[in-house]
Amino acid sequence: MEPVFAGAGSICLENGGMTRAEITAERWRYCIWNGWPTMARERIRISSDWGEVTADLADNEAAKSLAQMLPLTIEMSDHLRQEKTGNLPALLPEQRRQRDFSVGTLGLWSSDRFVIYYRNGRVPSPGIVVLGKVAGDVSIFDRPGSVTVRIERAG
Repeated sequence: MEPVFAGAGSICLENGGMTRAEITAERWRYCIWNGWPTMARERIRISSDWGEVTADLADNEAAKSLAQMLPLTIEMSDHLRQEKTGNLPALLPEQRRQRDFSVGTLGLWSSDRFVIYYRNGRVPSPGIVVLGKVAGDVSIFDRPGSVTVRIERAG
């Protein structure tokens, strides 16, 4: 079955964030067939007392549901010195999960735990739903302790 391409503004994460227009159709199909998340050009802003970053949301139902909840304020705590994690006010739809993550991945653990990864790594099964990718310097979250973040649509 031939995959349906996401919009021209979408991004395949495994291509270093290149847009659909910047990679070949063959490589794009490879991204889709392998289940690698693609990013829509829905941009959000994540701000805290530690700084602010923007992120592109994934092109999936969970990310779309997250966008419908915005704006949100979430108390996030540090977990394993690789991520900040906090509870969402409602469950997000189940999507394909993956175990590996990279710096800047926004993820969903369980159905209601929003995660910002500031290091590369791998989570145990069942894995995470990728919600997006930070476009800025996510190292602002690479410090011990809790932080309150505000998530809202950018622009």
